[in-house]
Amino acid sequence: YRIQKGKLHGSIDVGLSVMSIKKRARRIDLDTEEHIYHLKVKSQDIFDAWVSKLRHHRLYRQNEIVRSPREATMRTFPPPAAIESPQPASSVQAKPSSLPWQPVAPSSGSNSSLPASYSNGQSKVVAWLQESEEMDKCAEELARCQSNLTELSRLLQSLEILQRTQSAPNFTDMQTNCVELSKKEKRLNRRWRTKSVGKDAKFQLQCPSVVSLQVPLSASMSPIRLHSSNPNLCAELVDFQPPVSRLTESVECASDYIKLQEEFCTIAQKVHSLLKSAFNTVAIEKEKIKQILSDQEQSDQSAQINSLRKSLSQAGEQMGIPLTQQASNESRLSMSESVSEFFDAQEVLLSASSSENEGSDDESYVSDVSDNISEDNASVTDNVSRQMANGDFAGSAFRNGRRTCLSAPCPDTSNINLWNILRNNIGKDLSKVSMPVELNEPLNTLQRMCEELEYSELLDKAAETEDPFERMVLVAAFAVSGYSSTYYRAGSKPFNPLLGETYECIREDKGFCFFSEQVSHHPPISACHCESKNFTFWQDVRWKNKFWGKSMEILPIGTVNLMIPRFGDHYEWNKVTTCVHNILSGRRWIEHYGEITIRNTKSSACLCKLTFVKGNYWSSNVNEVQGFVMDQEGKVIHRLFGKWHEGLYCGVPPSAKCIWRPGSMPTDYELYYGFTRFAIELNELCPELKDVLPRTDARFRPDQRHLEEGNLEMASSEKQRIEDLQRTRRKWKEENDIKQEPRFFKKVVDGNHRERWVSNNTYWDLRKNPGFINMEHTVNLW
Repeated sequence: YRIQKGKLHGSIDVGLSVMSIKKRARRIDLDTEEHIYHLKVKSQDIFDAWVSKLRHHRLYRQNEIVRSPREATMRTFPPPAAIESPQPASSVQAKPSSLPWQPVAPSSGSNSSLPASYSNGQSKVVAWLQESEEMDKCAEELARCQSNLTELSRLLQSLEILQRTQSAPNFTDMQTNCVELSKKEKRLNRRWRTKSVGKDAKFQLQCPSVVSLQVPLSASMSPIRLHSSNPNLCAELVDFQPPVSRLTESVECASDYIKLQEEFCTIAQKVHSLLKSAFNTVAIEKEKIKQILSDQEQSDQSAQINSLRKSLSQAGEQMGIPLTQQASNESRLSMSESVSEFFDAQEVLLSASSSENEGSDDESYVSDVSDNISEDNASVTDNVSRQMANGDFAGSAFRNGRRTCLSAPCPDTSNINLWNILRNNIGKDLSKVSMPVELNEPLNTLQRMCEELEYSELLDKAAETEDPFERMVLVAAFAVSGYSSTYYRAGSKPFNPLLGETYECIREDKGFCFFSEQVSHHPPISACHCESKNFTFWQDVRWKNKFWGKSMEILPIGTVNLMIPRFGDHYEWNKVTTCVHNILSGRRWIEHYGEITIRNTKSSACLCKLTFVKGNYWSSNVNEVQGFVMDQEGKVIHRLFGKWHEGLYCGVPPSAKCIWRPGSMPTDYELYYGFTRFAIELNELCPELKDVLPRTDARFRPDQRHLEEGNLEMASSEKQRIEDLQRTRRKWKEENDIKQEPRFFKKVVDGNHRERWVSNNTYWDLRKNPGFINMEHTVNLW
C-alpha cells in the first residue's frame, strides 16, 4: 500500500544484511550496518510468511552474488546515482562559480561593489579571491578527485563482495558434512529449513536478477557502504551447481579480485596525488590570507594598544598605582586580544581540556567572550580552598602536574575474530559475555562517568548566570559535552566494574570531588556523586548492550541529576542511545541518537529538548544536535544547534553564539585509545594516593593496569582470574543467603515510584577518619 501510494522511504539489500528471528516475540531484526530495523508482526501466519519469503530471498540473493559477483555489485540497493551516471572529467573543467570559497566573478567595477562595512584588510582578501587562479586550479583537482572517489566506491563494493564470496562456506563441503550428521543433528537442522525449500529453490533461480525488500521506514539509506560481517546467519545454503563449475568460478573470482585490486590501487594513487596537490595549494593560499590580515591587524592594533597604554598610565598616576603594577597591567593588556576590534578573531571558550583555555582557528561561528573569563580561570588555583567542597582532602598528590601520555599504546586487535565470540549472542545483552582484554581500554565505566564532568566549567558558569533561560542553555551544553570524548573511542570498550568496585577523583583545578561505585552486578548499575562549591551532580545508570549482527546498541537507563544551590534549581535529564557500527570488521564509528529532555523540577519556567539526529557515516548531518529552550507557555526562547563532537551554538547562524567547544586532542591520540587529555589523567596513580584510596578503587585493578602498561599476557590472565574470583564469591553468597550491600550509596524511591541510588554521605567522612587504609574487613576484589 505504501509503495503504491509513493510513500517509500528507502530500501535495503536483505542478502547483505544480518537477520535474526525472535519466534516468541514474532519479531525480525535486520542489521544493515547503517541502521537496525525491527519488524514486529502481530499475526503468527503473517510472521511465518515473512520469515519464509525473507529466507528464500536471502538464499537467492547470496547465490546470485556467488555466481556473478560483478553484476551483483551493480545491483546494490539502493542503486547509487553517482555510479549509474558518473560525471565525466571533461564536464568539470569549466570554472566552478558556486564553491563556498569562491565569490561570483564581478563586473569591471569590482571594488565599488564591495559592502561599505568591509575593512581595508577584508577588501584585500576579497580582491585576492576574485583574481586568484590557484583556487580555480584547486577546484578542478577536487572535482576530478570526486569522480575518482566515486569510482573507488564502486571498486570497494566489488572487492567486498568478492572477498565475501571467497570467505563463504564451500557448498559441496557443506553437503558432504550433512551426510555425516547424526540423526539428532539432522532433526535439529530441519527446524531451520522451510518445508518448501526444495521447490522454492528451483523457482528462486528463475526469478528476476534484481530483487529487493522495500522497507517503508523513515530512515534514509546511504548509497555507498561497506558491509563486512558474515551474512549467512538465517539462510540454508544449498548447492545448485556441480563441483566442476564451482571450481571454475572460484578461479574466475580470484582473477577478478586481483584485477580489481590493481585497478583500485591505480585510482587510489591518483586520488592521493590530487588531494596532495589541492592541500598544498590551499596551504599556500592560506598563508597569503594570514599575511594580508596580519599586516592590516598589526597596523590598526598597535595604534589602539599604544593609546590604551597611555591612558592606563595616566590613570595610574592619578590613582597612585605603583609603576610595577602598571607594568603588570600593561603586560596583561598586551596578552589579551579583547582590547582590539579584532578581539573575536580568537575566542576563549569554557571548554579547554585539563583546565587549559585555548584559542580556536575555527571561525564558523564567533562568540563574544569577555576578558573576565580568562581572569576567572587564572584565579581558580588561588581559590582552591574556597572552590573545593572537601579541599582539605586534596593534599599535594599532583604537585608536579598530571601526566600527559599513557605508558604504552593500544594493542593491535586485527587478529581477533569477534564473529566467533558474538555469533551466538545476536539480539542479546552482552553485559554477561566475556571479551578479550585487547578490546578494552584502560578505563572502566565508573571512570567514564567521571569523564562526563570534563567540562564542569559550564556548570560553574551556570551557577553565576541570573537568567533562568541562559542557565538552561549552559546546562544543555554540559549535557551534550559528555558525549564528545566518545568520538575517537569506537575501537575499544571500558572494563566492566566488579560489584563493590569504586573510583574517586579530586580535581583542585576544576573545583570538584567525585566518587562512584558499582552498586549492582546483574543488572549492572553504576552510581556516582560529585560535589562542588557551585553544584552537586549525581546519577545512576543501568547499561544494556545489544548486538544485532553488525552493530551494537548501548541503552542507558537512568536519570542524571544536577543541583545549583544558589538558585535552588534541580535539573533532571535522560541519556540517549549509543550505537557502535562495524563491530566485526572495517572502521568502527560511533553514533548517538535519541531525545534528551531537561527539566527543572523546582520550577516550570523553562524546559529544554535536545535531539541527537540519527544519520549515517556519509551524511552531512552525522553527529548533529538540534534543540530549543522554551518557557512554560511553549514559546521558544533560545534555539540550539551543533554537533556533539564539535560544539554547541545558541541562536541563528551566522550570528549564533558558541556556548561550548571541545578542547584539542593530545598528540598521537589515535595510538592511545583516542583518549582526551582528561581521560589520560583519570587512571593515574601517584604514590601519595596509594595510602588514602580504598582498596576497591579502580586504579588498583591489576588487569586494567597491565593493559595500560602494554602487558597483554598478564592483563588477560588477571582478567580471567578476577572474573573467576567474582563468580566464586557470588556463588558462595547465594549459597549462604548473603546479600552484598553498597558501601557508599543507598537505594531510595522517589515521588514517581522510581528506584534510585543516592550517596549515603559516608565516603568523605571515612576517607578522613579513620582512613580507608586503617579500616578492617575491607573487601578484596582482586
